[in-house]
Amino acid sequence: MSRYIFVTGGVVSSLGKGVSAASLGALLQSRGYSVHVRKFDPYLNVDPGTMSPLQHGEVYVTNDGFETDLDLGYYERFLGVKLSRTDSVSGGRIYWDVLNAERHGDYLGATVQMIPHVTNKIKEYIGRPTNTDFVICEIGGTVGDIEGTIFLESIRQFANDVGRKSVMFAHLTLAPYLEQSGELKTKPTQMSVRRLLESGIQADILFVRSPRMLTDEERVKIGMFCNLPAANVITSMNVDNIYKIPLVYDSQHVFDIIAAHFGLPDVAGYMAKFTKIEKYLAADLPTCTIGVVGKYFDVSDAYKSLNEALFHAGIQNNVHVKIKKINAEKFSPDDCKDVDGILIPGGFGTRGVDGKIAAAGYAREHNIPFMGICLGMQVSVIEFMRNVCGVRDANSSEFSEKCTPVVGIMSDCDTGNMGGTLRLGAYPCEIKSGSLAEKIYGTSHISERHRHRYEVDIKYKDLLEKHGMVISGLSPDGKLPEMIEIPSHKFFIAGQFHPEFQSNPFTGHPMFNAFIAAASKK
Repeated sequence: MSRYIFVTGGVVSSLGKGVSAASLGALLQSRGYSVHVRKFDPYLNVDPGTMSPLQHGEVYVTNDGFETDLDLGYYERFLGVKLSRTDSVSGGRIYWDVLNAERHGDYLGATVQMIPHVTNKIKEYIGRPTNTDFVICEIGGTVGDIEGTIFLESIRQFANDVGRKSVMFAHLTLAPYLEQSGELKTKPTQMSVRRLLESGIQADILFVRSPRMLTDEERVKIGMFCNLPAANVITSMNVDNIYKIPLVYDSQHVFDIIAAHFGLPDVAGYMAKFTKIEKYLAADLPTCTIGVVGKYFDVSDAYKSLNEALFHAGIQNNVHVKIKKINAEKFSPDDCKDVDGILIPGGFGTRGVDGKIAAAGYAREHNIPFMGICLGMQVSVIEFMRNVCGVRDANSSEFSEKCTPVVGIMSDCDTGNMGGTLRLGAYPCEIKSGSLAEKIYGTSHISERHRHRYEVDIKYKDLLEKHGMVISGLSPDGKLPEMIEIPSHKFFIAGQFHPEFQSNPFTGHPMFNAFIAAASKK
């Protein structure tokens, strides 16, 4: 039977519940335990797929083609687990399930209520079998949010259902530091825990976000007011890199607290893979500057997985990667004069497309290492068709109705998973023998995750290859171009998929590793 750790938060949002949940999983894995992680978001959207990256940040995609909260990216990167559509659950999805069941007659005419029908549905998702030792469930939002109240009630009930000894409640709070008075204030933490108690939940361990380590006196004070031992009050100290957090928690004996709560043997953890990252961060290494030509820079989390993948590739190449944000809407060739590589990420809509096309052309003409992702592949094909193949009106039907549509919706292809006309999730790709792609991956068969609607039209394959752009990756049926490259270029490659979704800090991702290696040589 799995044991459960519920991670909640209070005072303010964005305290780092996702990273904390992933870090707890890393501590358990370091002691040999298997871990699964789930995220419950109280908001009423059915999933984050239609939410703006400028408000919500990145939409993460699982192997099975589900659009999820970006915290699932933290879980997969930290823990190396593959999550699915049942591991990202919103309030909207819960109510959708309950109301559909009511319409279908599943409740046999009963009056449908928050308790037990909604709480039972939430508990059903929590308790889905995982065959792991631990299931860590993060509850989004903060204690006191109206829409989150039913989720707190559900985890309270769940603890009673499975037995309190099988459940641990971890709560994240904030201890703000007032510079003028030079004081660290513990009252917000006390009030947050009190609000949690009003929901019938006693926190077993507290993670207090703070700019410095809590003193023993402060931990005793917090513990006294929050009904738990001072040893169970942990400083979630601000760090310059999220991969240091498992080490911060390990140094404060967090696993010992978990072990004592669940009656586990107290054993030392093997944290070498995190200490390696810590040493890398402290090392005096060359810097490689990558120009990312995007349009969602107003929100730091909009390109979260992409930024992480570049960082991971820096570890593998023993260089520090500096990201230069280049606004695609205001693109100028001067933006690229001090970069070692150019990367064009995915995106939707016409805004900034002309700048991305121009950036792809600049990289091609000036022999600068280039990597394109999703839309980044499409604009590189459009630019090549216009300026090398001579098809001056080449474009995507997403951006113009009056054009030669080298990119469009391929209605005769199987492009649907769960997202209507979107191609979502993992799809296989066959790589051309002798290509740069084959050299990068070391194999001719790969699987990568997608999130897009438009495809490069395969009928232009011969024209592209005649002028020097090779389609080096294809769907197994040969209808959908998955990768392109220019063999005469120093390093020019792009994929229709999102490789950043499968990168991790311990191995990186083949495409990103090769891109940073090429950019470092420049």
